[in-house]
Formats: sequence, structure tokens, C-alpha cells
Amino acid sequence: MRLPALLLALLLPVSALAGPDRISVLLGSEHFNATKEFQEFNPGVFLTWEGRYDVSAGIYYNSYEEVGGLVALGRDFWEGEDYAVGLFGALALYPGDGDRFDVSIGDVVPLIGLQARYRNVFAQLIPGNGETTDAVLAVGLTWELP
Repeated sequence: MRLPALLLALLLPVSALAGPDRISVLLGSEHFNATKEFQEFNPGVFLTWEGRYDVSAGIYYNSYEEVGGLVALGRDFWEGEDYAVGLFGALALYPGDGDRFDVSIGDVVPLIGLQARYRNVFAQLIPGNGETTDAVLAVGLTWELP
């Protein structure tokens, strides 16, 4: 089974329960202390189903200049009316580039990090391996869906 079909199969039970609660648009990233050039303009679109754990899925243009997909599970630990801060774990598809990562399952790369939202702006901080980059900061805009 190809990975996009597997990701879709994983999402169908979630989407069958209810429509998504949030849409997010990824704009770009910053690779701190990078030892090579990365694509920093990373447009993408993600849908999120909010609950005790938030489930997100989407597609984006990754730092290796390929279109990839991502499925994430997040949990906010501090929340207010205009903000949220928490942790996330994700599986990201890096077509043809999985071998560039220390840990991967073929072209699927596990990611963990911190996430934060203030009003309609979100950011995620993903630690790096210290060899190619110390960390990646991804930023974008997000909106609640009616």
C-alpha cells in the first residue's frame, strides 16, 4: 500500500466523526545553524480535528523542494482565549529523501516538537540533529472553521 493511501485510511475514521475544526496555512521555515541550503518557503494546507488530542493532516512543500504529506497528533497544555502552547508528534512523508534523516521508515520521518498559537499565528519548533541544523521553526496562519 502506498503511503498517501495509508495516510488517507488513517484519517477516514477521524473525518467520519465530524468535519475539521481548524484550517492552517504553512508559510515557511527557518533552519537554525544549517550546514546546507534548505528551501525556507514551504506553503502548505492542514486540517485539524480538535479534541483532547488534536489530529492534523495536510500537504506542504518541504525543505527539500518536494511535496510531502503529514499526519500529526498534538496536545495543548496551556490554553487561553487567544493562545495555546503544547507538544506534537508527527509522521511526515519526504518523497525520496527519507535517507537524509537519522530516523526514518523509508521516506516517512517521525517528528516531535513544541507548538504555539497566538490568535491566528502558529509556530512549531522541531529539534534538529545538530549536524545539518540545530532546529527548525515553522510558521503560518490558522483559523477556526465554522
